[in-house]
Parts: sequence; C-alpha cells; structure tokens
Amino acid sequence: MQSLQNKRLLLGITGGIAAYKSPDLVRRLRDAGAEVRVVMTRGACEFITPLTLQAVSGNRVHSSLLDADAEAAMGHIELARWADAIVIAPATADSLARFSVGRADDLLTTLLRASDAPVLVAPAMNQAMWRDEATQQHYKALLGRGYHFVGPAEGAQACGDTGAGRMSEPLEIAEQVAALFKTESLSGQHVVITAGPTRELIDPVRYVSNFSTGKMGFALAQAAVEAGAKVTLIAGPVDLPTPDRVNRIDVISASDMLKAVESVVPSTTLFIASAAVADFRPATSADQKIKKTRDSETMTLEMVKNPDILATVANADNAPFTVGFAAETEDLIPHARDKLMRKGINMIVVNDVSREDIGFASNTNEVTVLFNPASTQHLAHHLESDPIHIDKCDKQHLARRLIELIASQQTP
Repeated sequence: MQSLQNKRLLLGITGGIAAYKSPDLVRRLRDAGAEVRVVMTRGACEFITPLTLQAVSGNRVHSSLLDADAEAAMGHIELARWADAIVIAPATADSLARFSVGRADDLLTTLLRASDAPVLVAPAMNQAMWRDEATQQHYKALLGRGYHFVGPAEGAQACGDTGAGRMSEPLEIAEQVAALFKTESLSGQHVVITAGPTRELIDPVRYVSNFSTGKMGFALAQAAVEAGAKVTLIAGPVDLPTPDRVNRIDVISASDMLKAVESVVPSTTLFIASAAVADFRPATSADQKIKKTRDSETMTLEMVKNPDILATVANADNAPFTVGFAAETEDLIPHARDKLMRKGINMIVVNDVSREDIGFASNTNEVTVLFNPASTQHLAHHLESDPIHIDKCDKQHLARRLIELIASQQTP
C-alpha cells in the first residue's frame, strides 16, 4: 500500500457496533504511511471512546460541529481542505440516508458537503436493513455521485442474522483506500509544471501579460503529488497558495521561466507546460516610468519574440515526456494539432477560452486532449483514443484525469 505514503486521510465513524474495528483500520492506515484524523458522530461515541481513537491516530478526535475553539478558525472547512480522501467506516443505514439527501447538520455531513476529496464508504448494518429498498436507493444515489464503496461483506452479524451487511475487514478497507490514489502511476518521477502568466516589462510600472490565473497548473501539481511524483512548480505572478509537498519556484518573465526550467529539466521525466507564456516582449524596457507628453496621442512598442520554452524542452537531448496547453478562441482542434506537431511535443490539451464558464479565472474547464503519433519513443500502443474529450468539470478533477492520461501514455 505504498500509495498511502504521506496521504492525509479523514476517517468518519458513525454509530454502529462495527465501530470496534475502526482503531484497527486507523493502525493499518498509519502503518502504510498515512496521517489519519478521526471524526466521530454522537452515536459512534456510544460504541467506542474518542480517547481510543486519539491514542491510535495520534491526533485530536473531532466530534462537534459547534466546537467554539475549532470554529473560530473555521475548523470544519480546514478539515475538509486538509483531507486527501474521506473514509466512512462504519457507515450505518441512517448515515447513508443522510449523505444521500445532502444533510449538513453535524460535523461529518458538513465535511462531506465542503470537501472535493474522494469518499470511500464501508457500510455496516443488519442484513435486512441493507436489503431495504430505501437503503438501496441511497446506495445507488451515492454511487452515481461518485462515492466509492467497499462491502458490505456477508456473514454472521452481531444481531444473530446471517447475510450481507458486515463491515469489510480493516485490511480490505485500507487496500481500497490505497486504490483511490494510484500513486504508482507517477511513482519515482520528477514532474516539472509551469503555471500562470508571465509579465514582460515595458517600464517599472507597466507590463504586457494575459489573464491566466495559474489555477490549472496548481491543480496539476497537486494531482501529480497524489500520483507519487516529486513535483517542481515554476509559477509566474499568481495569487495562489503552494500545494503541499510541492517545490515552488517563482518567476516573472518568460526569460526567467526558461532559466528556471533549464535549471531543473535535466532530472525531469515529465514536463507539463500549462503556463500562458507571453509570445512577445518589448524590445527594450525603460529604466524609468515612461511619461506621456502634451503632444503625444499614441505610443509605439516594438515587440520581439520570447523564447519557446515548450519547444526548447521537447527538442532537447533526452527530452522528458512533454505536455503542452493551447488556449484557443476558434478552430480549436486544427490549431492544437498544428502546435502539437510543430513543437514536437507528446501531448496537448486544448480549451476554448472564449467561453466565460471555463478557462482563465474559472474554477471549471472543458478540454480536448490530442497525442502525437510521431512520438513513438514515449507513446503507448492505444493511440486510437486520440483525441479524447473531457467534459466540463472542476479543475481539480480535470487535473487528476489528465495525470491518469499522461501516465497511461508513458512507457514503463
């Protein structure tokens, strides 16, 4: 279960007799290298004490949504952001119903509403309750919403019945948690990602730039970390926090970005150029602010080409697998295919930035991915999937999907 190394897991425990297995689950997750924090419902505290879970997790146990000390710092939101995945074990019939209808009246249900992390549920209940039509409807609704399930298993139950309803064993649950991350897909790789815009100075107070916010590149950095990679993020001027476990290098101009890329690319196995690098820069940059004069109605700027960072990396000796982005406003596929072949890169991701609901400054995106069939040294055999369209989704989910595609196209 190497994929759990350094992962942050939130374990939710609801009020069922199977809660006695939860400390063993915490131990197995921690043995695999994960950090675990526990949230218990009021019912769970009737079956097993928070002190027990605190002892095995090494962290304070959370049980109240209205904890004044924690909520002073918006504790439930911080927990939701902290988690790489949420595990509910055991999950009672009542909790499945509450999750399904979107309740948010205790800490656990509120966390589920506030988190984008994947959720794994381990049901545990009487066999008749599991077979009940309402329970099955809630189960199917959660599956449709993207929740993952492990179990329930069949066997003898505490009430004396026999049938499906037992919580899966802690080892099986831990293995299913590990499967959520697929860390092995980029394990051992050094991934370099560029993100955000560049600024090309006209004078000390003016510059040429674009509308890129860096959100896609930062989401890709987090997804690459989740996939087990060592990640270097080279960021233009953006107002975003650095993802955990990412080495960040801040730059301003395209020339700065190229220097930073060249300093790390020799050890790079995967290069993702999501930055919106300015194609041109002013031929000269004034040392002092350019003043307008009474007689001047216009100002002329002479622009020169910036270095092509992506092409430079793609055409270097022992080049890494290279991925480019194309922000287009028309003829998306022809323009992206031309860029793919002209620069000699392995893969390109194109999106329509003329749409207000996706692209720059948006939290969502919709893209089409194309592969370069000429790059046979890197591409796998299943090129019939080119191009691949990914429907509109938030950038975190898109980033994970793109990392999966990249990993599937690299040779072992």
